[in-house]
Amino acid sequence: MSDQPVSDRPAPAGASPASAAFRFAVHVMPKAGILDPQGRAVERSMPHLGVTEVRDVRVGRRVELTVRAADETAARAIVERLATELLANPLIESYAVTLIGAVAGGAGAGGAGAATAIGAGAVTPIGAGPEGGA
Repeated sequence: MSDQPVSDRPAPAGASPASAAFRFAVHVMPKAGILDPQGRAVERSMPHLGVTEVRDVRVGRRVELTVRAADETAARAIVERLATELLANPLIESYAVTLIGAVAGGAGAGGAGAATAIGAGAVTPIGAGPEGGA
């Protein structure tokens, strides 16, 4: 792995000079009906903090990534593939993909001169992966 911040790395081999960068978030959650021991532990701990109004806690994770592609559609296709094949286990988890925005300057997040996301998010609902259910 490189110690170089993502925003300072050169474009990957084969990336078109006309490509743009898009920032996405992938939200991964346990599917309904799947045991969620972490969510259950959080829920059981709340009364110790004096919180008794909260129920049905589910714990998931959020993965953010910047994708260089010719356009938003191509970038989203890459993220959908990663979500289905790498980031979520389709047997027990569902996911939602959110476009955070196009990245000014085509760079990634973080590091000196970090780019900022422009625009706000189109969402692929949890469970609505490319085959209609992830």
